[in-house]
Amino acid sequence: MEILITNDDGIYAEGIYALACALKKLGNVTVVAPDTQRSAVGHAITIADPLRVVTANRNGKFFGYAASGTPADCVKLGIKSIMKKRPDLVVSGINLGGNQGYNILYSGTVSGATEGALLGIPSLAVSLDTFTKPDFGPSAAFAVKIAAMMKKKKLPAGTLLNVNLPNISAAKIKGVRITNQSRTSFNDWFDKRRDPHGNTYYWMTGDFKPKDADGASDLNALRAGYISVTPIQFDLTDYKFVPELENWDIKP
Repeated sequence: MEILITNDDGIYAEGIYALACALKKLGNVTVVAPDTQRSAVGHAITIADPLRVVTANRNGKFFGYAASGTPADCVKLGIKSIMKKRPDLVVSGINLGGNQGYNILYSGTVSGATEGALLGIPSLAVSLDTFTKPDFGPSAAFAVKIAAMMKKKKLPAGTLLNVNLPNISAAKIKGVRITNQSRTSFNDWFDKRRDPHGNTYYWMTGDFKPKDADGASDLNALRAGYISVTPIQFDLTDYKFVPELENWDIKP
């Protein structure tokens, strides 16, 4: 397999290193990732500035290409300019922190995989549901298993897999649940501060407010110690509301 890997934590993050090392079991791995942290950039792409790319080493060896853009930029660059062969698979991650609920709208990790899906390539986003003491081993091992399955199975056009793992040992993971996106999000607020020169600035902060009781959701799977696998797509049309909107008789 030809595999393209990206993330939003940056090319020097531990998650992407664990992922790249693991996926080498399946084929040729090309890493194209942001040169620094790009979390929560969503599906942004760079159009007003040039994208600069340099090679990046890990442990004294060539690891991949560090780009000045977003995860979506990196996938576009990898497919259209850097890789000699079109990839068979795009994998984004392993993200530090879960990407479930409404968070996927903001997630650069999910958007990296989404760009692959939009370009017609089977794509996968992998996230570890913790911000402290991460163990990327089980996530990397599961990524290999599901990537191998994706080689044999076929995803619908425009659909990608969003995978979240609890931060527990492989022996404690209870299994895999096929889930839906929960309706949870961060409760945001802004901390108002002043810099040493007396200028006001704001720093966004917040906390996670789980409010989803759906037993089939990604959030509840993680809470129960299961791996969550959610098929997602980005046709945002509300088809159920279309007939009612037609009855509005909107005039030009």
